[in-house]
Amino acid sequence: MAGGCCGPLSTALLAAWFAVAAAANPEQAVLPVERSLVQPMTASNWTLVMEGEWMLKFYAPWCPSCQQTDSEWETFAKNGEILQISVGKIDVIQEPGLSGRFFVTTLPAFFHAKDGIFRRYRGPGIFEDLQNYIVEKKWQSVEPLTGWKSPASLAMSGMAGLFSISGKIWHLHNYFTVTLGIPVWCSYVFFIVATLVFGLFMGLVLVLISECFYVPLPRHLSDHSEQNQRSEDAHGTEQLQDAEEDKDDSNEEENKDSLVDEEEEKEDLGDEDDLEEDEEEDNLAVGDEEERNDEANDQGPPREGSTAKAEVGREKTAGGSPEQPGSADAELAGDALRQRKSQQTDKGP
Repeated sequence: MAGGCCGPLSTALLAAWFAVAAAANPEQAVLPVERSLVQPMTASNWTLVMEGEWMLKFYAPWCPSCQQTDSEWETFAKNGEILQISVGKIDVIQEPGLSGRFFVTTLPAFFHAKDGIFRRYRGPGIFEDLQNYIVEKKWQSVEPLTGWKSPASLAMSGMAGLFSISGKIWHLHNYFTVTLGIPVWCSYVFFIVATLVFGLFMGLVLVLISECFYVPLPRHLSDHSEQNQRSEDAHGTEQLQDAEEDKDDSNEEENKDSLVDEEEEKEDLGDEDDLEEDEEEDNLAVGDEEERNDEANDQGPPREGSTAKAEVGREKTAGGSPEQPGSADAELAGDALRQRKSQQTDKGP
């Protein structure tokens, strides 16, 4: 009977011991978690992607789209050995510097790297599409990130530093507002004051650096440089004065030339007036001769001696003296007189 009582008691004690052992070692009771083949990338080991072929994923824990592609990304990483490719992921919250280096603006973001040449993958984060992208080498048709856009460039290194500073400021702001319970406006005032103080400090540092590297010139050299400057200024003023004098001389010469031209024009006009006056005098002389002839005809027939003398005088003037202006009119007048004389002689006494 004692043996029967000890049997159930020993069984209960054994069960209690196993329960205590299970509570003490819970890891032995839970199944082992499968190890992920996706390699987390940080600012310290991101240079590994400069060698070989990689696929990188930028994500955030709060991003729903990133969470939807987690299982597909894990499946793609399991086949990485078959595809001969390494798979990595970057948490933009923990690594803001890397997100700035790759200039990530949307999530999730995928990148392909081949021997240090980076390309942006813009397809869906599905295992089949990712596998075809590698197997069919579709990445060759994508334009690589070269020049300053490359994550390894100096410009992107500076961008990484800016993103790192902004990430630290954001973490500090969360520490003030969430952990310490400080109001948000107090945190903003703190950062504004800190920015002003930091700016003044950096300005002071730059002034000190300039004073350290600036070497003043000796006094005699500075005086010599001032004298040279003054001489150059005086030479410049002399050149300006000479240029103004040359302009004045040229203006005077132009005025003189214009006056000479005006005088020549006046002389030409005077000569033309003289010619016109001579022509008028000649016309007046011809008119006087015609009037005299008319008066002679009115007085009566001229005598033979007088007519002969007139004819002889005309011959002399025609033969000896040069023909004057208005001689044609005089000849016409003489012909008219001869016609009248012949008419009178034909009538007779």
